Amino acid sequence: MSRVRVLVTSLVLSAAGFAGWIASEGDSPVVQQNGVELLAPHIPTKGDVPTIGHGSTRYEDGTRVTLADPPITRERAEQLARALHSEEERRFQASLPGVKLFQEEYDLYLDFIGQYGIGNWRSSSMRRHLLAGEYPKACDALLKWRRAAGYDCSTLVNGKPNQRCWGVWTRQLERHAKCWSVQ
Repeated sequence: MSRVRVLVTSLVLSAAGFAGWIASEGDSPVVQQNGVELLAPHIPTKGDVPTIGHGSTRYEDGTRVTLADPPITRERAEQLARALHSEEERRFQASLPGVKLFQEEYDLYLDFIGQYGIGNWRSSSMRRHLLAGEYPKACDALLKWRRAAGYDCSTLVNGKPNQRCWGVWTRQLERHAKCWSVQ
């Protein structure tokens, strides 16, 4: 039985997609306050912006996370991540008028937006390829996004994965593989 892509406006981030986001982002550093485990703001990779919880860089009202912000509970981290994904999801859908995707594609491109931002998405060749119906080219364009703070995260240092931001590159490789698995 062949699968059929559906309009992006008919899709929502799946539970698996959200769980994948949390797994990829991980948790902020854990701190103990009055016997309670909380997640503190931090800078995940050199040159990145302050983040809290599961990769959230701002709060629902648009205020940016700062390193001086108080730690939050795991429940608050999930609420924050869900709220911000909902906001990004609306922008993502609006950026792809008339485009149809498989659920897996929808989830992985939203994951990209969660990491790189909607502005980068809007100017990306991935988006241009999707608007043109060029799904395999959109998958391959994921591999162009391998930089963090001006550094090429795909580079090896002395023949080994660099410690600076290798995870940025492996996350793109995983997205690329997932994308190709549904083509």
